[in-house]
Amino acid sequence: MNWIQTLLWDSSSIAHIVCLYAFVIAAGVLLGKVKIFGVSLGVTFVLFMGILMGHFGFTGDTHILHFIREFGLILFVFCIGLQVGPSFFSSFKRGGITLNVLAVAIVALNIVVALGIYWLDGRVDLPMMVGVLYGAVTNTPGLGAAQEALNQLNYTGDPIALGYACAYPLGVVGIILSMIVVKALCRINLKREEESLHDQGADQKQKPRLLYLEVVNEALSGHTLYKVKQLVGRPFVCSRIKHEDTISIPNQDTVLHRGDQLFVVCAEEDVEGITAFIGHEVDAEWTHEQMPMVSRRVLVTKSEINGKRLGALHIRNLYGVNVTRVNRSGVDLFADPNLVLQVGDRIMLVGAQDAIDRVAALVGNQLKRLDTPNIITIFVGIFLGIVLGSLPLVIPGIPTPVKLGLAGGPLVVAILIGRFGYKLRLVTYTTTSANLMLREMGIVLFLASVGIEAGGRFVSTVLDGNGLWYVFYGFLITVVPLLLVGVVARLRYRLNYFTLMGLIAGSNTDPPALAYAHQTAGNEAPAVGYSTVYPLVMFLRIMGGQVILLLLAT
Repeated sequence: MNWIQTLLWDSSSIAHIVCLYAFVIAAGVLLGKVKIFGVSLGVTFVLFMGILMGHFGFTGDTHILHFIREFGLILFVFCIGLQVGPSFFSSFKRGGITLNVLAVAIVALNIVVALGIYWLDGRVDLPMMVGVLYGAVTNTPGLGAAQEALNQLNYTGDPIALGYACAYPLGVVGIILSMIVVKALCRINLKREEESLHDQGADQKQKPRLLYLEVVNEALSGHTLYKVKQLVGRPFVCSRIKHEDTISIPNQDTVLHRGDQLFVVCAEEDVEGITAFIGHEVDAEWTHEQMPMVSRRVLVTKSEINGKRLGALHIRNLYGVNVTRVNRSGVDLFADPNLVLQVGDRIMLVGAQDAIDRVAALVGNQLKRLDTPNIITIFVGIFLGIVLGSLPLVIPGIPTPVKLGLAGGPLVVAILIGRFGYKLRLVTYTTTSANLMLREMGIVLFLASVGIEAGGRFVSTVLDGNGLWYVFYGFLITVVPLLLVGVVARLRYRLNYFTLMGLIAGSNTDPPALAYAHQTAGNEAPAVGYSTVYPLVMFLRIMGGQVILLLLAT
């Protein structure tokens, strides 16, 4: 029966370590689904299960634990970067600037409150306070980055995951509680907020609009469609034209006449200007028998199309097919000739069936190609990220050279690849399920490693030490910034409450809080606010802890 003893207790046995990780992750994920008052801890429960197993002596070889921890962190952070990369820079446009400024204020106030407690109390060392900070804001990638920074400083104190574990549960509760308190303080009426949100029509301007127009302007009669587009001065696509009961696909040389009917696709914000210049909108329904063409979506799957501008394909001139809109990640985009195509885009085409088939062959339109993950891009990115994270940056006044580390380096490279990789012909597309799988694998491996390693000192450090203070301090770090910024955002910037809920959840990158906000709102406004601030906040959270430790923990 020695094999049982080896499997359970031999920390140098690979079988023991694999079984330990499998049990910790499976049990942690299962228990993380349990909801208390509608709130669950999710995969973070893997950390608590790892602490429990470590406390009872189930552990593994230190070097193996460290390798699994760091590899899991790299995998998770890199996939996060690929996800937020395409929207990282665009999130600063238009109304996103205000939301991101408010989110940065929350991040900064979290740090200010944490450092204020550290300097006033004097009983908690700085690394442990950073652990409490990340538990309070429920940000696990930041914890990993802070741990990496401590490795650079050869830190040998208590595991900062203990402070994180103490602060995390009330961190989740505090975020949701802050939403409720802001609602009460500002006397918000949910029904009026919903009406206000509907009236604003936020984020609708760039959505494609389909309309039938009749040419009424005499000045346009006899001019080509190309000339009319120049005169209008606003981009639009005319996919079909009806002239004397004959419907055809126009090109840039098609001549317009008074009384012609056009089927036009344009951005929502351009509808009024285009309609006023050409004529007026009409109620027209062209039957399939009248239309000698079909409309069909095709999928961009060829890597050589990745990064090319839509106009560079000359689809209309070469194939006689019109592109009316492009769908990317579930969002319809106007088919501007300068739009850069990416693998995974769905193009809406209008034209003859045989011509559309030729365009489909041009862009690929093979779904099976997307089922194959782009492993080369992922590991090239990880390699470059580790190289970048290992470069020492000498800053005057800091005795130790600063490094982005194994978290910051891959994050920065992943964001850049996700946004600009197409220029290097790198295919960054991965299916949502594939990205989530890699992310979840990475984070549970990291959490399990941290928990198993910290479990041996959990009772002596927390329960017999400052554990209750960690809980209290974490709660202050959570709620004080959210209440201050939440009230200012509402009273000073008149931010819609549903969007404000998304901002609060996004500034803490907290999915349970977003789920509560979505359930309360019953619309997509919280998700819009969450996704707008998420990329920048995630970057700041991951980098913030490293900067604090490298600047102050010397």
